[in-house]
Amino acid sequence: MQKYVLSNQETAAFCRNLALLLQAGVGLGDGIYLMSEDDSVADQELLKRMGQQLDQGGSLSRTMVACGCFPAYVTGMVQVGERTGRLEEALFGLAAYYEERCRVSRLVRSALLYPSMILLIMLLVIGVLLIKVLPIFDQVYGSLGSGLTGIAEWLLRLGWGLKNSLPVLAVGLVVVVVGGILISLREDVRSKVIHVWNRAFGDKGISAAFQNARFAQALSMGMNSGMMLEEAVELARILMENVPDAARRCKKCEEMIRKGSSLTDALSANGLMSKASCRMLKVGMAGGNGDQVMAQIAKNMMGEAEAALEDAVAKAEPTMVLGASVLVGIILLAVMIPLANIMASIG
Repeated sequence: MQKYVLSNQETAAFCRNLALLLQAGVGLGDGIYLMSEDDSVADQELLKRMGQQLDQGGSLSRTMVACGCFPAYVTGMVQVGERTGRLEEALFGLAAYYEERCRVSRLVRSALLYPSMILLIMLLVIGVLLIKVLPIFDQVYGSLGSGLTGIAEWLLRLGWGLKNSLPVLAVGLVVVVVGGILISLREDVRSKVIHVWNRAFGDKGISAAFQNARFAQALSMGMNSGMMLEEAVELARILMENVPDAARRCKKCEEMIRKGSSLTDALSANGLMSKASCRMLKVGMAGGNGDQVMAQIAKNMMGEAEAALEDAVAKAEPTMVLGASVLVGIILLAVMIPLANIMASIG
C-alpha cells in the first residue's frame, strides 16, 4: 500500500469526518469510500484501498497500521476505541487533539515571525549606519583635519569589516530567507527542523510546558476512553518519543505506576504536572470524576503554556527595540559629539 504521512491538519480532518459519518450511522467501509470522493483529500487512492481492506473484514486500527501513514498514537487510540466500544469518542477526541496541535503550531509561528522581522529590520538599519553613514562622517572629520577616535573608530573598523564581508553576509541572508520560506511552506522540512529542536531543547523552558500539556491532553483522552491508567500513560508516552528527555520522564512515570505508585504521585515526582493539579486530580478521581478533572487540567496547562509563550514574546520585542535603539544612539553620539566640539571650537 502506498505510504503517505499525514500532517496534523489532515489527521484531524480524517478523524473528525470519520467520527461524524459513524455518528450518522454510516459503516466504516462506506464512510472511508465517501471520504475518498472528496476532492480536497490529498490521497484519494489511499482511502479507497483502506475501504477495500475494511470491506474484507479488517479492523480500522489494523488497516491504519498497514497504511503506515498515521501516527502511532492515533492507531493506538483507535484500537482502544474499538476494544471499549467507544470508537466515535476516540475519533472525536483525536480530532480535537490534532486540531489543537495545529492551532498551537500557528500560534508559535505567528509568535516567532513578528520578532524575527523586527530583528532583521534592526540589523539592516545598524548595518547601513556602520557601512554607509560612518564613512561619511570619517570623510567630514578628515576634511577638518581630524578623524574618528575611541568608540567611533572601533565602529568604523567594524563597518569596514562588514563591508568586506558583504558577499558572505548576502549569501547567509539568502540562505536564512530561503530556509524560512521552506520551513513555512514545506511540512517535511518543518518536521525535520522541529525534530532537531526537540532533541536539543524540546524539554526545556516553554517547550517543556507545551510537552507537559500535550501529555496531559493525551492522558485525558485515554482516561475518557476507559483505558487502564498504565495503558493511558503508556499511550501518552508515544507522543513524546521525538523528545528524548520528555520521553524519559514519561517512562519513569509509567514505571512508578506499574510498581504501585498512585497516578498523581508519579505525575508529580516526574514533573509532568504541578502539585496543585495533582491534588485536584486526586480529589476528582476519589469522587469518580477523574476523566473530567483531567480534561480541565489539560486545558489549563495548555493555556498556561500559551500564556508563557506570549509573555516571552511580549518581553522579547521591547528588549530588541531597546537594545537596537541604544546601539543606534551610541553610534550617533560617538560621531556627533566630537563633531559638535570641533564646530564649537571653529566658531
